Amino acid sequence: MLTIGLTGGIGSGKSTVMAILRELGAPIIDADRVGHAIYEPGGPAYEEVVAAFGEQILAPDGTVDRRKLGPIVFADTVALKRLNSIVHPKMFTRMQEMIGQLRRNGETRPIVIEAAILIEANWQSLFDEIWLITASREHVVERIERERGLQREQTEARIRAQLPDEERRKHSSLVIDNNGTIEQLREKVIGAWRAALAR
Repeated sequence: MLTIGLTGGIGSGKSTVMAILRELGAPIIDADRVGHAIYEPGGPAYEEVVAAFGEQILAPDGTVDRRKLGPIVFADTVALKRLNSIVHPKMFTRMQEMIGQLRRNGETRPIVIEAAILIEANWQSLFDEIWLITASREHVVERIERERGLQREQTEARIRAQLPDEERRKHSSLVIDNNGTIEQLREKVIGAWRAALAR
């Protein structure tokens, strides 16, 4: 029974691949959602995050306001490291629990976890396979401008802040190139999923 980690940079097409896999019946866990849930009041990271960054990061209702936390951690690498050291291990544990729960409930298909920061967070041991979605810089810039309205400079800055695809490739068991049409991507994903089911 496989657990597959799905990763890739900004604008690579991870969300599209996830949507195709969902259509194909893949059980899916979204690491972003897991991350949001552990910040919730009563969640495993809430107290520690508030203790580390102070009550100024809270919204009036007591939840962590990501719009207040974001500028603090993205302006300071030490603060970001501190946040990640609190959050990433707790996300790992939570995702491990979710996989275990799905298996106990009788799920036998490969479980797919989408996680942009899979390699940076050192979560490789959670997966049997890591699938990397890649796209050329030109495709990414174009896609992000079209879908999110970001200017080229903004997208370029985000690409530079990420782990490069060359580094991600070293950890990946499958690379899905997404420089073609949506139909071509769909065909590649269907092929990869069928092969995973056969394994």
